[in-house]
Amino acid sequence: MENRGRQYHLERLGEAMREEIAEIIEGELGDPRIGLATVTEVQLTADGKSAHVLVSVAGDDDGEAERTLQGLLGARSYIRHELASRLRLRHAPELHFRLDRSQQVETRIDELLRRVNRRRK
Repeated sequence: MENRGRQYHLERLGEAMREEIAEIIEGELGDPRIGLATVTEVQLTADGKSAHVLVSVAGDDDGEAERTLQGLLGARSYIRHELASRLRLRHAPELHFRLDRSQQVETRIDELLRRVNRRRK
């Protein structure tokens, strides 16, 4: 029973972190490397000491996505400090930013399914 409560707590904390990180990226970071980025998900580890932040970057340019990721990595300590302050965390988790490519995969699958449907007709 306790384990289920812990999992629920981590999910709620991850969602709160996602909202706060998105707000910080949108309004407070002045790094020119950071493009139009959307935080899609925050996955906390079971012990809550680290978090994988999945970020989707608008545009088709892989270079822009990499520059945005580098800018976020540079601002990692600031974001972590702000999270601890805003969410009143004693210990903010270590943040690991990764690109979320699920939208690209979804688009590719849709394209392949359309091709298959056209060939059947």
